[in-house]
Amino acid sequence: MASITLTFIDPTGKEHKVEAFPGQSVMRAAKSAMVPGIEAVCGGNCICGTCHCYIEAAGGAALPEPDDTEAAMLEATPEPRPESRLTCQIPVTENLDGMVLRVPASQH
Repeated sequence: MASITLTFIDPTGKEHKVEAFPGQSVMRAAKSAMVPGIEAVCGGNCICGTCHCYIEAAGGAALPEPDDTEAAMLEATPEPRPESRLTCQIPVTENLDGMVLRVPASQH
């Protein structure tokens, strides 16, 4: 199975290249790679907002819109933006290869 490369950029500008695999969530890939700021306190249950990231424009086109639960949780996160997503709600697929995600300063 081919891996997918995701790039997380922390608030200091440091890039963290992450190897992800289809079937796992973006959050699980980030946690496995120990990306700073991706805490995922709730374990991926969409109830804490501690896996919040901003999706760079090119990658956002590959994603469906957040469902109502995720949208409500995003509204409760510090610094929400139109490009905000909870990484626990994004399944890794081949079309995410090369996606860039920015970790909000509030999570660092």
